[in-house]
Amino acid sequence: MSWINYVLFTLWGQPVLAIDVVTSALGLVCVFLAGRNSKYNFWVGYLYTAALFFMFWNKSLYASLLLQPVSLAINIMGHWRWTHPRKHEESAADASALKVSMLSWPERGLVAVSVLLVAGLWGWTLDALFPADPHPYLDSCVTVLILMAQLLSALKKWDCWIAWLVVNFAQIVLHISVGHIFMPIVCALYLVNGLWSLASWMKLYKKNE
Repeated sequence: MSWINYVLFTLWGQPVLAIDVVTSALGLVCVFLAGRNSKYNFWVGYLYTAALFFMFWNKSLYASLLLQPVSLAINIMGHWRWTHPRKHEESAADASALKVSMLSWPERGLVAVSVLLVAGLWGWTLDALFPADPHPYLDSCVTVLILMAQLLSALKKWDCWIAWLVVNFAQIVLHISVGHIFMPIVCALYLVNGLWSLASWMKLYKKNE
């Protein structure tokens, strides 16, 4: 699979590989469709997970690679939930679709505590197993937040976009801190989409859709 390491172009002296561009494009399409309440985001999500697997494998980021099966499981669960709503969960616009809902404040508190605890444990594990990681706790926090955002998105919770905004901002900081040029630009696009989707899903929530 030599195409993975093929350099498409350089950006301010930094090579941008084919796998980086493919993964970024799939990720952007996936969140774009999710923000527009399209169930087809999950089909793109399957390809995105596969691309992430190869990207992490190519860069020897095995800690992130090992979490991709979890991400895939969340994607499959979300695909089912979005298209098989339970009674009283149906969208007012389409009875076969799951409507947007919100977490309660106690649930938000539980989510925040869970993320901090799991991220702390994962960060400690990364620090012990992969001492070369320059930011194990920030890296783990971003990873756990991504999984939580995916889970909330799979449940069609409006709050998922709050989590995605935090993820996008943290990723920009993380990538800049290690000298990346291309990925902060991609994350900035995620940030813009997240802001738009936050407002869009609020409208769907108010319309019971």
